Amino acid sequence: MEHMSGTHRLVAILAADVSGYSRLMNENEEATISAWHSARRKVIDPTIASHDGRIVKHTGDGFLAEFSTVQKAVKCAVALQEGLVDSPLDFRMGINLGDIVDDGEDIHGDGVNIAARLEGLSEASGICISSDVYNQVHNKISLIYEDMGEQKVKNIAQPIHTYRVVFKRPIVAPLALPKKPSIAVLPFDNMSDDHEQEFFADGMAEDIITSLSRYRWFFVIARNSSFTYKGRAIDVKQVAKELGVRYVLEGSVRKAGNRMRVTAQLVDAVSGHHIWAEHYDRNLDDIFSLQDEITETIVATIEPELSAVERDRAKHKPPDNLDAWDSYQRGLWYLLDDVKREGLAEAKQLFQHACELDHEFATAYAELSYTYIAEIIRGQADDPDTNLDKAAAAAEKAVTLDARDPAARCAMGRVLIFRHEYVRAIAEMEAALDLNPNFDRAYYGLGIALLYGGRPEKSISQIERGIRLSPRSPLLWAYWTMLGLAYLNGAKYEKAVTSFEKAIQQPHAIFMPFAYAAATLGLLGRLDEASNMLAEAKTRKPEFSVDTIRNSIGRFGSHSGVERIIDGLHKVGLQ
Repeated sequence: MEHMSGTHRLVAILAADVSGYSRLMNENEEATISAWHSARRKVIDPTIASHDGRIVKHTGDGFLAEFSTVQKAVKCAVALQEGLVDSPLDFRMGINLGDIVDDGEDIHGDGVNIAARLEGLSEASGICISSDVYNQVHNKISLIYEDMGEQKVKNIAQPIHTYRVVFKRPIVAPLALPKKPSIAVLPFDNMSDDHEQEFFADGMAEDIITSLSRYRWFFVIARNSSFTYKGRAIDVKQVAKELGVRYVLEGSVRKAGNRMRVTAQLVDAVSGHHIWAEHYDRNLDDIFSLQDEITETIVATIEPELSAVERDRAKHKPPDNLDAWDSYQRGLWYLLDDVKREGLAEAKQLFQHACELDHEFATAYAELSYTYIAEIIRGQADDPDTNLDKAAAAAEKAVTLDARDPAARCAMGRVLIFRHEYVRAIAEMEAALDLNPNFDRAYYGLGIALLYGGRPEKSISQIERGIRLSPRSPLLWAYWTMLGLAYLNGAKYEKAVTSFEKAIQQPHAIFMPFAYAAATLGLLGRLDEASNMLAEAKTRKPEFSVDTIRNSIGRFGSHSGVERIIDGLHKVGLQ
């Protein structure tokens, strides 16, 4: 140290970094970098400047700053933590008073090293200070200081007497979480210089609340509650406790010229994990159309994300500790994410259990109905007619319990499709969409009813709408498969092949899109490609045969296109 040239002085040093930065970068690099730059621009740089501090350097995931007094350093650290509560990043901070050497580019010395070690002792969103700092501030700055005793740290010869700063915050008794997935949509921040854009930011959040509320299996905090946080620096976990929700959606709006950027992120406030984040850039030619488009995109993305998180959470709970909702969610995981025969059987059992636990759980009856239908479609039903009767009974029960549940109406529509009552099936799917205009599975079902009802050209737009509304759905393989069948039925073979190929690319695809792709390629005379597809279908279902096709898609009547499919398979050599 004594050989280092530079200016010696006694200063208060504040060291900070982001807790779990590497993990956050792993989960979502773009969102983490964006949050770090936002924290610097909005909070860190201006707060340090307002407390007469100087940022010596940024360290990738943190910063080092110096102050002329420890009082300024501590007050700045508290202001920083309060200002960063609405950031998705949790900062750890350490403050020390020590002699440093300033070489004009950086500062050096044990005073700096100890500040860095104190930061390492801090918990997320916390502040640790040395005894030298404590001795100068505990009678001057009204905070709670918790004595952590002597701390032995790396590369420092003597233990450091350390104190933790405890913020004085009001204690609010947390509300019990509802059985349903619960979410609060916070008012979006207007990041523009144009204050006139406040109405756009508020309207964005309001529209998302309204759209999410159409999903009857969501518990959505009303606007009047969530908007009480407008303009406040908030802690997402605290908001979740105060509102009694598991998930929080927050976002921002920024206008620059004729362009608008909207960002949104979904946080599991119980675990603190960021589930999803995205940004959208659009022109402002029609601000209301823009608002509708972004709202629809966000809602369509959030719904399957929340579904996936809830299914994953439920499947890890002990089976003897499942209530009706958890049993239902676990059933969804097996139904949507586990495509094996055993998975479908497990889903059916879990839905039955949910119905036994709650005899008025309409949506559980609706999904139970679907498992019976799925067994028929996948060729797993020992007696398809019996399966259809059980599917009908469950769907009828669902509609009787709650005729305003879109899943129940959709379940009834599926049964009616299998009974070839296509006009009634279309009416049920349209009723489901009246109840929930963002219900992707109802658009998919409506497309099926139109296709097998003899209107393939009308079905295409409906299936495409379902795909557009749910770009991350576990059922996407089925949506693309059905779109391919609509094109196949209309003899648009090249488009059919493209759709089947997209179905095959989905992680949950089963044997069907491979079989239909083989048939279509056979009809096009591309026999080598068709043979490869047929081999893939048999790998996924070794007993696959022409009878498999007749017993599944062949059940849908004269407009199913089954003979065209079988003809294509014959051309590939399947007898």
